[in-house]
Amino acid sequence: MLQLPSLFRPVPLREGQDAMRAAVELAPEEGAPAPSRGAGTLCFVRAAGRVEAAVVLEPDMPLRQARIARHVAANALADALVVLGPPELPVELRWDGTVVLNSGAVGRLHLAAAPAAEDEVPEWLVVGFTCRLAFPPGHESGLLPGETALSEEGYEDVDAEAVTDAWARHFLSGLDEWQARGPDRAFRNLMARLLDHAGEKRGIDPATGGLVLERDGVREIFPL
Repeated sequence: MLQLPSLFRPVPLREGQDAMRAAVELAPEEGAPAPSRGAGTLCFVRAAGRVEAAVVLEPDMPLRQARIARHVAANALADALVVLGPPELPVELRWDGTVVLNSGAVGRLHLAAAPAAEDEVPEWLVVGFTCRLAFPPGHESGLLPGETALSEEGYEDVDAEAVTDAWARHFLSGLDEWQARGPDRAFRNLMARLLDHAGEKRGIDPATGGLVLERDGVREIFPL
């Protein structure tokens, strides 16, 4: 059973449903015919082979800055997997939102937002993730090179609710830190885990959360 902080209102979904789609449908939007549940609505899928969750946010900042929520969510999932897994198991991230566990892709972060210009505050933002708990029965090792599952990496008795609960708690902590002190800690944690462009001069643009690379004196920003 989920033991979520009171900020979150859980919406359990059946296997086969889409947590991101469900959260977007429940996000508040002026004039929308469907009832909304507002910020803190957390949709999650109960399934044996995967975990999937998404939460509705109502940002108070322009879209270009609000997207930094994906960095906070990525760090939260990485922290959750560190806490739930075997000691010293490496959990890393890619810029495209992929979560890498012991060199194998195991999950991915997702972001959706209400239509808005970059300098406008969107009515809502939805951030979520998917993570593979186990391969299907009968799966043969080597069929999906470069991919893995929690069950393959020593995560004993870890189910969808355990991962969702741990992610939600770390995410809330990250949001609180961001609100109180700005995004610097989220940026540092992400860069410490980022696999892309390792060894190059890189950073994160504080105004947009984009990846900044410097090559031969030329500065380039890759958007979030």
